[in-house]
Amino acid sequence: MRGGVFEQISRRLQEILRRLTGKGKLTAADVDQAVRQVRLALLEADVHYRVVKEFCARLRERAVGAEVMESLTPGQQVVKLVHEELRDLLGQRSSELQLEGDPAVLLVVGLYGAGKTTTAAKLGRWLASKGRRPLLVAADLHRPAAPEQLMRMAEQAQVPCFYQPGIADPVALVRKAASTAREQGRDVLVVDTAGRFQVEEELMRELTRLADETEPSERLLVLDVMTGQEAVAVAQGFHQQLGLTGLILTKLDGDARGGAALSVRAVTGCPIKFVGTGERVDALEVFHPDRMASRILGMGDVLTLIERATRAVDETKAREWEKKLRRDTFDLEDFLEQLKRVREMGPLDELVSMLPGWGRRAVAGLQVDERELVKVEAIINSMTREERRDPDIIDGSRRRRIAAGSGTRVSDVNRVLRQFREFKRLFRQLEEGGKRLQRRFFPLV
Repeated sequence: MRGGVFEQISRRLQEILRRLTGKGKLTAADVDQAVRQVRLALLEADVHYRVVKEFCARLRERAVGAEVMESLTPGQQVVKLVHEELRDLLGQRSSELQLEGDPAVLLVVGLYGAGKTTTAAKLGRWLASKGRRPLLVAADLHRPAAPEQLMRMAEQAQVPCFYQPGIADPVALVRKAASTAREQGRDVLVVDTAGRFQVEEELMRELTRLADETEPSERLLVLDVMTGQEAVAVAQGFHQQLGLTGLILTKLDGDARGGAALSVRAVTGCPIKFVGTGERVDALEVFHPDRMASRILGMGDVLTLIERATRAVDETKAREWEKKLRRDTFDLEDFLEQLKRVREMGPLDELVSMLPGWGRRAVAGLQVDERELVKVEAIINSMTREERRDPDIIDGSRRRRIAAGSGTRVSDVNRVLRQFREFKRLFRQLEEGGKRLQRRFFPLV
């Protein structure tokens, strides 16, 4: 969650709970003070005031009970309660897409700027990855560039898109798309609908007509969490008119305060089904309330990390790299390829934040953005094959030659070599951590 919407509240909650876990015994006064601090942290993060009030009331009631106050580790019990309350606030458990109908229809709605059209393409890509045969439908006939945008995104997602310029009525367009889908054996329609800058009566009439005609199995609202409490009001407006079945949150990698993401499910009662985690067509993830609660409290999210890694790196390549790292034959060519694959998974410090107990300092020397990656590639390509296989032979004169050949500075070459060493060190530490976990939880394996 580098710079993400939960970073501020995550930091505050972890500080509050760290103080509690350091105490051998808790009093009611300790609990009251902690609850007040939690209340302030949530309000400062722009969580809806009613949600904050109910959250803190439940937390205090449970925290002063015998289960906590008489526990040998009362601070840890409070952390457990906060985790459970956060999970419940976010929805308790993940909510699966309902795909009923021939074809099933997913109506994707939202305001301009929320990422609705991009999200429709991401949904198509996600459905295809699950073995479905989706057809995207460009039914936003108000914004001139919307059909063209969806068709471009559909190409990136490798999913077909239906659009006929001669059809001016979105209901007629979707009706024709459904017929085409049946002819082509497509089983899901992902309908990108019209948007507006705000919730308007005309927009709602059009969306209601579409919903009445298509009887969608899902009515999904795409929400930009960067808009704060406005996102909550937008969700309420759409839900009252359309009867939403789910929410998709976008721009969770932004720097908003995160209150909308924590509030919107509690205020509307609609489950959060997906979250957008970037601009790429594969940057869409199923929302897991328990995992998100764990990440907010610094407990990690290993399952999501594994899922991202599985998408980015095939098993054969991963085993090959692992063998090289174990044998200490992992060289700079492998390192460059690894960096490219890891970049596909997301920002590196965000990935490490999914590991329990790992902070950003652990990867301070490994942060590489897209521009840096180009520089790293140029530096490694300026090395001889012998140097790439054995970086220890790269002395001062070789570093100057590599810098000149790559159009960089000697300090850049030094940084790449340092990153390479840090990567191998990190692997060894993770491997040792994995062995400790295995001995603890699977002693007979």
